[in-house]
Amino acid sequence: MERAGVILAAGIGKRMKSATPKVMHAVAGSPILGHVIGAMREAGVSRIVVVRSQNAESVRDYAAARGAESVVQDRQLGTGHAAGCASSALADFAGLLVINNGDMPLVTAKTLSAAFDAAEQTGLAIVAFRPADAAAYGRVLLGEDGYLDRIVEHKDASDAVRSVGLCNAGTVIADAQKFFGWAAKLENVNRQDEYYLTDVPKIARREGVRCAVVEADPIEVMGINNRAELANAEAEMQKRLRARSLELGVGMLAPDTVFLSSDTVLEPDVQIGPFVVFGPGVTVRSGAEIRAFSHLEGCTIERGAIVGPYARLRPGASIGEDAHIGNFVEVKNSQVEKGAKANHLTYLGDAHVGAGANIGAGTITCNYDGFDKHRTNIGAGAFIGSNAALVAPVSVEDGAFVGAGSVVTRTVAKDALAVTRAEQKEVPGWADKFRTRKKAGKAKRG
Repeated sequence: MERAGVILAAGIGKRMKSATPKVMHAVAGSPILGHVIGAMREAGVSRIVVVRSQNAESVRDYAAARGAESVVQDRQLGTGHAAGCASSALADFAGLLVINNGDMPLVTAKTLSAAFDAAEQTGLAIVAFRPADAAAYGRVLLGEDGYLDRIVEHKDASDAVRSVGLCNAGTVIADAQKFFGWAAKLENVNRQDEYYLTDVPKIARREGVRCAVVEADPIEVMGINNRAELANAEAEMQKRLRARSLELGVGMLAPDTVFLSSDTVLEPDVQIGPFVVFGPGVTVRSGAEIRAFSHLEGCTIERGAIVGPYARLRPGASIGEDAHIGNFVEVKNSQVEKGAKANHLTYLGDAHVGAGANIGAGTITCNYDGFDKHRTNIGAGAFIGSNAALVAPVSVEDGAFVGAGSVVTRTVAKDALAVTRAEQKEVPGWADKFRTRKKAGKAKRG
Protein backbone atom coordinates (compact mmCIF):
# COMPACT_ATOMS: atom_id res chain seq x y z
CA MET A 1 0.00 0.00 0.00
CA GLU A 2 1.29 3.46 -0.89
CA ARG A 3 2.56 5.57 2.00
CA ALA A 4 2.49 9.32 2.64
CA GLY A 5 3.67 11.46 5.54
CA VAL A 6 2.72 14.68 7.30
CA ILE A 7 5.41 16.41 9.36
CA LEU A 8 4.20 18.89 11.97
CA ALA A 9 6.72 21.74 11.82
CA ALA A 10 4.68 24.87 12.52
CA GLY A 11 5.75 25.27 16.16
CA ILE A 12 7.34 28.61 16.97
CA GLY A 13 9.93 27.11 19.31
CA LYS A 14 10.10 30.04 21.73
CA ARG A 15 12.32 28.15 24.16
CA MET A 16 15.04 27.85 21.52
CA LYS A 17 15.45 31.65 21.78
CA SER A 18 16.40 31.84 18.13
CA ALA A 19 15.27 33.51 14.92
CA THR A 20 15.82 30.16 13.20
CA PRO A 21 12.73 27.89 13.07
CA LYS A 22 13.15 25.03 15.55
CA VAL A 23 13.12 22.29 12.91
CA MET A 24 15.93 24.03 10.99
CA HIS A 25 18.45 23.74 13.82
CA ALA A 26 21.12 21.21 12.95
CA VAL A 27 21.82 17.79 14.43
CA ALA A 28 24.89 16.04 12.98
CA GLY A 29 25.17 18.68 10.28
CA SER A 30 21.60 18.43 8.95
CA PRO A 31 18.40 20.25 9.95
CA ILE A 32 16.20 18.35 12.40
CA LEU A 33 13.52 18.35 9.70
CA GLY A 34 15.91 16.58 7.34
CA HIS A 35 16.32 13.65 9.72
CA VAL A 36 12.55 13.17 9.94
CA ILE A 37 12.19 13.37 6.16
CA GLY A 38 15.01 10.86 5.77
CA ALA A 39 13.44 8.37 8.19
CA MET A 40 10.12 8.62 6.34
CA ARG A 41 11.77 8.09 2.96
CA GLU A 42 13.62 5.04 4.28
CA ALA A 43 10.30 3.68 5.58
CA GLY A 44 8.83 3.81 2.08
CA VAL A 45 6.97 7.13 2.26
CA SER A 46 6.61 8.49 -1.27
CA ARG A 47 4.82 11.79 -0.57
CA ILE A 48 5.59 14.15 2.30
CA VAL A 49 3.77 17.29 3.35
CA VAL A 50 5.41 19.64 5.87
CA VAL A 51 3.06 21.82 7.92
CA ARG A 52 4.84 25.11 8.62
CA SER A 53 4.08 28.52 10.06
CA GLN A 54 3.24 31.53 7.91
CA ASN A 55 6.68 33.15 7.77
CA ALA A 56 8.90 30.06 7.83
CA GLU A 57 10.31 30.44 4.33
CA SER A 58 13.45 28.50 5.25
CA VAL A 59 11.28 25.50 6.17
CA ARG A 60 9.38 25.82 2.89
CA ASP A 61 12.57 26.04 0.83
CA TYR A 62 14.31 23.18 2.61
CA ALA A 63 11.26 20.93 2.31
CA ALA A 64 11.08 21.66 -1.42
CA ALA A 65 14.79 20.87 -1.81
CA ARG A 66 14.14 17.48 -0.20
CA GLY A 67 11.20 16.75 -2.49
CA ALA A 68 8.45 17.55 0.02
CA GLU A 69 5.44 19.82 -0.26
CA SER A 70 4.55 22.35 2.41
CA VAL A 71 1.34 23.91 3.67
CA VAL A 72 0.75 26.74 6.13
CA GLN A 73 -0.95 26.48 9.51
CA ASP A 74 -2.10 30.08 9.81
CA ARG A 75 -3.24 29.78 13.44
CA GLN A 76 -1.77 27.75 16.29
CA LEU A 77 -4.84 25.70 17.20
CA GLY A 78 -3.20 22.44 18.23
CA THR A 79 -1.68 19.33 16.71
CA GLY A 80 -4.98 18.01 15.38
CA HIS A 81 -5.62 21.25 13.53
CA ALA A 82 -2.05 21.24 12.18
CA ALA A 83 -2.41 17.72 10.79
CA GLY A 84 -5.74 18.62 9.22
CA CYS A 85 -4.06 21.47 7.32
CA ALA A 86 -2.45 18.85 5.06
CA SER A 87 -5.79 17.49 3.83
CA SER A 88 -5.93 19.63 0.69
CA ALA A 89 -2.41 18.65 -0.36
CA LEU A 90 -3.29 14.95 0.00
CA ALA A 91 -6.88 15.09 -1.27
CA ASP A 92 -6.02 12.66 -4.08
CA PHE A 93 -3.99 10.26 -1.94
CA ALA A 94 -5.32 6.78 -1.18
CA GLY A 95 -3.07 4.87 1.17
CA LEU A 96 -1.58 4.89 4.64
CA LEU A 97 -0.54 8.16 6.22
CA VAL A 98 1.96 8.80 9.01
CA ILE A 99 1.77 12.02 11.05
CA ASN A 100 4.96 12.79 12.93
CA ASN A 101 6.37 15.73 14.86
CA GLY A 102 9.07 17.63 13.02
CA ASP A 103 11.34 17.95 16.08
CA MET A 104 12.30 14.25 16.42
CA PRO A 105 15.70 13.87 14.71
CA LEU A 106 16.38 10.41 16.15
CA VAL A 107 13.25 8.68 14.87
CA THR A 108 14.12 5.68 12.70
CA ALA A 109 12.63 4.01 9.66
CA LYS A 110 12.46 0.76 11.64
CA THR A 111 9.96 2.19 14.13
CA LEU A 112 7.91 3.95 11.44
CA SER A 113 7.78 0.73 9.41
CA ALA A 114 6.61 -1.23 12.45
CA ALA A 115 3.85 1.34 12.99
CA PHE A 116 2.82 1.12 9.32
CA ASP A 117 2.62 -2.68 9.60
CA ALA A 118 0.45 -2.40 12.73
CA ALA A 119 -1.87 0.11 11.04
CA GLU A 120 -2.34 -2.22 8.08
CA GLN A 121 -3.77 -4.78 10.49
CA THR A 122 -6.09 -2.53 12.49
CA GLY A 123 -6.58 0.64 10.43
CA LEU A 124 -4.89 2.86 13.04
CA ALA A 125 -1.70 2.85 15.12
CA ILE A 126 0.27 5.18 17.38
CA VAL A 127 3.82 5.12 18.73
CA ALA A 128 4.39 5.15 22.50
CA PHE A 129 7.42 4.98 24.79
CA ARG A 130 8.39 4.60 28.46
CA PRO A 131 10.66 7.49 29.53
CA ALA A 132 12.64 7.45 32.74
CA ASP A 133 10.76 10.62 33.70
CA ALA A 134 7.26 10.86 32.25
CA ALA A 135 7.22 14.61 33.01
CA ALA A 136 4.48 16.39 31.07
CA TYR A 137 3.90 13.78 28.38
CA GLY A 138 0.41 12.62 27.48
CA ARG A 139 -0.35 9.18 28.94
CA VAL A 140 -1.29 6.14 26.86
CA LEU A 141 -3.92 3.94 28.50
CA LEU A 142 -4.38 0.42 27.14
CA GLY A 143 -7.52 -1.66 27.21
CA GLU A 144 -7.70 -5.27 28.37
CA ASP A 145 -7.31 -6.39 24.75
CA GLY A 146 -3.92 -4.64 24.47
CA TYR A 147 -5.20 -1.99 22.10
CA LEU A 148 -5.42 1.70 22.90
CA ASP A 149 -8.18 2.75 25.25
CA ARG A 150 -7.41 6.46 25.21
CA ILE A 151 -4.70 9.11 25.36
CA VAL A 152 -4.91 11.71 28.11
CA GLU A 153 -2.91 14.91 27.86
CA HIS A 154 -0.88 15.66 30.99
CA LYS A 155 -2.74 18.88 31.72
CA ASP A 156 -6.07 17.05 31.59
CA ALA A 157 -4.92 13.99 33.54
CA SER A 158 -5.73 12.98 37.09
CA ASP A 159 -3.00 11.87 39.48
CA ALA A 160 -3.93 8.23 38.85
CA VAL A 161 -3.51 8.66 35.09
CA ARG A 162 -0.23 10.51 35.56
CA SER A 163 1.14 7.48 37.41
CA VAL A 164 1.00 5.49 34.14
CA GLY A 165 4.47 5.13 32.60
CA LEU A 166 3.48 4.62 28.95
CA CYS A 167 3.56 7.94 27.09
CA ASN A 168 2.49 9.27 23.72
CA ALA A 169 5.26 9.95 21.19
CA GLY A 170 3.03 11.99 18.89
CA THR A 171 3.16 9.64 15.88
CA VAL A 172 -0.09 8.46 14.29
CA ILE A 173 -0.57 6.12 11.29
CA ALA A 174 -3.92 5.61 9.59
CA ASP A 175 -5.72 5.39 6.27
CA ALA A 176 -5.25 8.89 4.85
CA GLN A 177 -8.81 9.74 3.90
CA LYS A 178 -10.27 8.25 7.07
CA PHE A 179 -7.76 10.20 9.13
CA PHE A 180 -8.70 13.53 7.57
CA GLY A 181 -12.35 12.67 8.16
CA TRP A 182 -11.63 12.02 11.83
CA ALA A 183 -9.52 15.19 12.10
CA ALA A 184 -12.45 17.23 10.79
CA LYS A 185 -14.55 15.98 13.72
CA LEU A 186 -12.10 17.06 16.43
CA GLU A 187 -13.36 19.39 19.15
CA ASN A 188 -11.41 21.77 21.37
CA VAL A 189 -13.18 21.04 24.63
CA ASN A 190 -10.13 20.96 26.91
CA ARG A 191 -8.06 23.23 29.14
CA GLN A 192 -5.98 24.47 26.20
CA ASP A 193 -8.89 25.11 23.81
CA GLU A 194 -6.92 23.18 21.20
CA TYR A 195 -7.71 20.44 18.71
CA TYR A 196 -5.69 17.47 19.93
CA LEU A 197 -4.27 14.90 17.52
CA THR A 198 -4.51 12.50 20.45
CA ASP A 199 -8.33 12.60 20.25
CA VAL A 200 -8.31 10.96 16.79
CA PRO A 201 -8.20 7.37 18.17
CA LYS A 202 -11.28 8.13 20.31
CA ILE A 203 -13.24 9.24 17.23
CA ALA A 204 -12.00 6.23 15.25
CA ARG A 205 -13.10 3.88 18.02
CA ARG A 206 -16.69 5.10 17.68
CA GLU A 207 -16.52 3.81 14.12
CA GLY A 208 -15.23 0.43 15.28
CA VAL A 209 -11.57 1.01 14.41
CA ARG A 210 -9.11 -0.30 16.97
CA CYS A 211 -5.80 1.47 17.54
CA ALA A 212 -2.60 -0.56 17.86
CA VAL A 213 0.25 0.71 20.02
CA VAL A 214 3.88 0.31 18.93
CA GLU A 215 6.53 0.93 21.61
CA ALA A 216 9.74 2.72 20.68
CA ASP A 217 13.06 3.41 22.40
CA PRO A 218 12.65 6.65 24.42
CA ILE A 219 15.80 8.07 22.83
CA GLU A 220 14.37 7.57 19.36
CA VAL A 221 11.31 9.73 20.00
CA MET A 222 13.17 12.47 21.83
CA GLY A 223 11.69 15.86 20.96
CA ILE A 224 13.59 19.15 20.81
CA ASN A 225 12.20 22.14 22.70
CA ASN A 226 15.28 24.02 23.90
CA ARG A 227 19.03 24.26 23.46
CA ALA A 228 19.79 21.70 26.15
CA GLU A 229 17.58 19.11 24.44
CA LEU A 230 19.22 19.96 21.11
CA ALA A 231 22.63 19.25 22.65
CA ASN A 232 21.35 15.96 24.09
CA ALA A 233 20.02 14.93 20.68
CA GLU A 234 23.39 15.76 19.11
CA ALA A 235 25.17 13.59 21.66
CA GLU A 236 22.82 10.66 21.03
CA MET A 237 23.12 11.03 17.26
CA GLN A 238 26.91 11.04 17.51
CA LYS A 239 26.80 7.79 19.51
CA ARG A 240 24.66 6.24 16.77
CA LEU A 241 26.91 7.45 13.94
CA ARG A 242 30.13 6.37 15.67
CA ALA A 243 28.73 2.93 16.43
CA ARG A 244 27.69 2.47 12.80
CA SER A 245 31.13 3.52 11.54
CA LEU A 246 32.95 1.18 13.92
CA GLU A 247 30.68 -1.66 12.89
CA LEU A 248 31.56 -1.00 9.23
CA GLY A 249 35.29 -1.34 9.96
CA VAL A 250 36.40 2.24 10.52
CA GLY A 251 39.26 2.62 13.00
CA MET A 252 38.95 5.30 15.69
CA LEU A 253 41.57 5.77 18.37
CA ALA A 254 39.23 7.83 20.58
CA PRO A 255 35.66 7.50 19.22
CA ASP A 256 34.06 9.84 21.75
CA THR A 257 36.17 12.72 20.44
CA VAL A 258 35.23 12.25 16.77
CA PHE A 259 32.24 14.20 15.45
CA LEU A 260 30.45 13.02 12.32
CA SER A 261 27.76 14.40 10.04
CA SER A 262 24.76 12.34 9.07
CA ASP A 263 26.02 12.09 5.47
CA THR A 264 29.67 11.30 6.28
CA VAL A 265 30.95 8.37 4.19
CA LEU A 266 33.82 6.43 5.77
CA GLU A 267 34.93 3.24 4.06
CA PRO A 268 36.40 0.22 5.91
CA ASP A 269 40.00 0.60 7.07
CA VAL A 270 39.86 4.38 7.29
CA GLN A 271 41.83 5.43 10.36
CA ILE A 272 40.71 8.47 12.38
CA GLY A 273 42.72 10.12 15.13
CA PRO A 274 41.37 11.99 18.16
CA PHE A 275 39.38 15.23 17.93
CA VAL A 276 38.50 15.11 14.24
CA VAL A 277 35.38 16.96 13.03
CA PHE A 278 33.53 15.92 9.87
CA GLY A 279 31.22 18.60 8.51
CA PRO A 280 28.62 17.81 5.84
CA GLY A 281 29.62 16.27 2.53
CA VAL A 282 32.78 14.30 3.37
CA THR A 283 33.82 11.01 1.75
CA VAL A 284 36.95 9.15 2.86
CA ARG A 285 38.09 6.09 0.93
CA SER A 286 39.55 2.90 2.40
CA GLY A 287 43.11 3.10 3.67
CA ALA A 288 43.17 6.85 4.18
CA GLU A 289 44.20 8.32 7.52
CA ILE A 290 42.77 11.43 9.14
CA ARG A 291 45.04 12.56 11.95
CA ALA A 292 44.18 14.44 15.13
CA PHE A 293 42.51 17.85 15.33
CA SER A 294 41.58 18.06 11.65
CA HIS A 295 38.38 19.68 10.36
CA LEU A 296 36.84 18.49 7.08
CA GLU A 297 33.76 19.52 5.11
CA GLY A 298 32.58 19.13 1.52
CA CYS A 299 35.64 17.15 0.45
CA THR A 300 36.85 13.78 -0.83
CA ILE A 301 39.93 11.89 0.38
CA GLU A 302 41.13 8.97 -1.74
CA ARG A 303 42.85 5.71 -0.76
CA GLY A 304 46.12 5.92 1.11
CA ALA A 305 46.02 9.68 1.60
CA ILE A 306 47.12 11.20 4.90
CA VAL A 307 45.44 14.33 6.24
CA GLY A 308 46.58 16.21 9.33
CA PRO A 309 47.20 16.60 12.15
CA TYR A 310 45.63 20.07 12.40
CA ALA A 311 44.54 20.18 8.75
CA ARG A 312 41.50 21.98 7.38
CA LEU A 313 39.76 20.76 4.22
CA ARG A 314 37.04 23.08 2.95
CA PRO A 315 34.33 22.50 0.32
CA GLY A 316 35.66 21.45 -3.06
CA ALA A 317 38.88 19.90 -1.74
CA SER A 318 39.79 16.64 -3.47
CA ILE A 319 42.78 14.77 -2.09
CA GLY A 320 44.18 12.07 -4.37
CA GLU A 321 45.60 8.64 -3.60
CA ASP A 322 48.68 8.64 -1.35
CA ALA A 323 48.71 12.45 -1.18
CA HIS A 324 49.78 14.17 2.05
CA ILE A 325 48.08 17.21 3.57
CA GLY A 326 49.97 17.97 6.75
CA ASN A 327 49.74 20.13 9.85
CA PHE A 328 48.28 23.63 9.50
CA VAL A 329 47.50 23.16 5.80
CA GLU A 330 44.22 24.54 4.44
CA VAL A 331 42.76 23.33 1.13
CA LYS A 332 39.72 24.93 -0.51
CA ASN A 333 38.18 24.15 -3.92
CA SER A 334 41.42 22.48 -5.01
CA GLN A 335 42.47 19.15 -6.48
CA VAL A 336 45.59 17.55 -5.08
CA GLU A 337 46.59 14.65 -7.31
CA LYS A 338 48.16 11.29 -6.51
CA GLY A 339 51.28 11.40 -4.37
CA ALA A 340 51.46 15.18 -4.11
CA LYS A 341 52.53 16.63 -0.76
CA ALA A 342 51.83 19.80 1.19
CA ASN A 343 53.15 18.81 4.57
CA HIS A 344 52.95 22.04 6.57
CA LEU A 345 51.83 25.66 6.84
CA THR A 346 50.26 26.05 3.40
CA TYR A 347 47.12 27.50 1.81
CA LEU A 348 45.86 25.93 -1.42
CA GLY A 349 42.78 27.76 -2.69
CA ASP A 350 41.24 27.39 -6.17
CA ALA A 351 44.20 25.33 -7.31
CA HIS A 352 45.18 22.16 -9.12
CA VAL A 353 48.25 20.35 -7.81
CA GLY A 354 49.63 17.71 -10.17
CA ALA A 355 50.73 14.21 -9.26
CA GLY A 356 53.90 14.01 -7.23
CA ALA A 357 54.26 17.76 -6.78
CA ASN A 358 55.87 19.04 -3.58
CA ILE A 359 54.55 22.18 -1.90
CA GLY A 360 56.99 23.74 0.56
CA ALA A 361 56.13 25.19 3.96
CA GLY A 362 54.54 28.62 3.91
CA THR A 363 53.36 28.43 0.30
CA ILE A 364 50.25 30.46 -0.54
CA THR A 365 48.14 30.45 -3.67
CA CYS A 366 46.99 34.07 -3.82
CA ASN A 367 43.58 33.37 -5.32
CA TYR A 368 41.51 36.47 -4.43
CA ASP A 369 42.02 39.99 -5.73
CA GLY A 370 39.30 41.58 -3.62
CA PHE A 371 36.63 41.01 -6.28
CA ASP A 372 37.15 37.67 -8.04
CA LYS A 373 38.70 34.26 -7.41
CA HIS A 374 41.45 33.02 -9.75
CA ARG A 375 43.01 29.61 -10.26
CA THR A 376 46.55 28.34 -9.83
CA ASN A 377 47.85 25.35 -11.74
CA ILE A 378 50.84 23.45 -10.36
CA GLY A 379 52.05 20.74 -12.72
CA ALA A 380 53.02 17.15 -12.07
CA GLY A 381 56.34 16.78 -10.31
CA ALA A 382 56.71 20.50 -9.72
CA PHE A 383 58.64 21.72 -6.65
CA ILE A 384 57.46 24.85 -4.86
CA GLY A 385 60.04 26.19 -2.41
CA SER A 386 59.17 27.35 1.08
CA ASN A 387 57.45 30.69 1.62
CA ALA A 388 56.50 31.09 -2.05
CA ALA A 389 53.50 33.16 -3.13
CA LEU A 390 51.79 32.12 -6.37
CA VAL A 391 49.70 35.07 -7.57
CA ALA A 392 46.75 33.70 -9.52
CA PRO A 393 45.90 33.33 -12.31
CA VAL A 394 49.24 31.59 -12.76
CA SER A 395 50.68 28.27 -13.84
CA VAL A 396 53.79 26.38 -12.77
CA GLU A 397 54.20 23.70 -15.41
CA ASP A 398 55.31 20.07 -15.04
CA GLY A 399 58.66 19.55 -13.36
CA ALA A 400 59.34 23.25 -12.76
CA PHE A 401 61.01 24.60 -9.63
CA VAL A 402 60.09 27.74 -7.72
CA GLY A 403 62.82 29.01 -5.42
CA ALA A 404 62.09 29.64 -1.75
CA GLY A 405 60.72 33.09 -0.96
CA SER A 406 59.68 33.82 -4.55
CA VAL A 407 56.58 35.73 -5.64
CA VAL A 408 55.43 34.17 -8.93
CA THR A 409 53.19 36.25 -11.19
CA ARG A 410 53.86 34.68 -14.62
CA THR A 411 53.86 31.17 -16.04
CA VAL A 412 56.88 29.07 -15.12
CA ALA A 413 57.81 26.84 -18.06
CA LYS A 414 58.22 23.07 -17.83
CA ASP A 415 61.43 22.06 -16.02
CA ALA A 416 62.45 25.72 -15.51
CA LEU A 417 63.54 27.44 -12.31
CA ALA A 418 61.80 30.64 -11.22
CA VAL A 419 63.48 32.80 -8.56
CA THR A 420 62.29 36.30 -7.69
CA ARG A 421 64.04 36.99 -4.40
CA ALA A 422 66.35 40.03 -4.10
CA GLU A 423 70.09 39.52 -4.47
CA GLN A 424 71.80 38.80 -1.14
CA LYS A 425 74.30 41.40 0.03
CA GLU A 426 76.90 41.07 2.82
CA VAL A 427 78.63 43.83 4.85
CA PRO A 428 81.80 42.44 6.51
CA GLY A 429 82.17 43.13 10.25
CA TRP A 430 78.79 44.88 10.50
CA ALA A 431 77.45 42.66 13.30
CA ASP A 432 80.41 43.21 15.62
CA LYS A 433 80.25 46.99 15.10
CA PHE A 434 76.50 46.97 15.71
CA ARG A 435 76.82 45.10 19.00
CA THR A 436 79.63 47.38 20.22
CA ARG A 437 77.62 50.51 19.44
CA LYS A 438 74.49 49.21 21.15
CA LYS A 439 76.38 48.14 24.29
CA ALA A 440 78.01 51.53 24.56
CA GLY A 441 74.70 53.32 24.23
CA LYS A 442 73.11 51.15 26.87
CA ALA A 443 76.00 51.70 29.29
CA LYS A 444 75.78 55.49 28.84
CA ARG A 445 72.04 55.47 29.60
CA GLY A 446 72.65 53.32 32.67
